[in-house]
Amino acid sequence: MFKIVQARLSQPLLADGRPADSLSADMLSTFCTSEAWQGDLSTGLMRIGETSAQVHGISPGHCGLLSLVRAYDAEDRLRVLELFEQAAACSSSFCFSTSVVQPHGGRQPLFCVGQSTGLERRYCGQIDGVFFFPNFQTWPVGPALHRQ
Repeated sequence: MFKIVQARLSQPLLADGRPADSLSADMLSTFCTSEAWQGDLSTGLMRIGETSAQVHGISPGHCGLLSLVRAYDAEDRLRVLELFEQAAACSSSFCFSTSVVQPHGGRQPLFCVGQSTGLERRYCGQIDGVFFFPNFQTWPVGPALHRQ
C-alpha cells in the first residue's frame, strides 16, 4: 500500500467515529512497537530512534532516506522513494507498508504514516512520521508458526 494525499487530518478518527486517542496505548503495544521519526528537507537528513535503527540495520540518530530504503523489500524501494519525493514537493499526508529484509532471512513488516509541512519556500520544511513494527516476522518460504 502506497498512498499520498494533500489533505491533512485535523483529528484522526477510528472506523466508528471515535477520536484515535481513545485507543488504548496498551492495546497498541500488544500488537506492535511504534516510533516517531523526523526528516529535515533543508538537509535531507532523517532522525530515527533506536528501534527504527535496529530494525533497519543502521546506527540510530541521523541518516539519509536511502539508508532506510535499502533495507526494504526490493520490489517496494522505488515506490517508497517516489512517495517521499512527492511528499517533499507538496505539503501532504502519506502512508506505506513494506517489509524490512532481516539478515537471518525473516522479514519485519513495517507500516509508516507521516506528513510533510512547511514547504512554502523551496528546500525548506520537514516530514514527520511514525513507524509501526508488528510484533512478529514473516518468513520467505511456507508457514513457520513455530519460529519467533
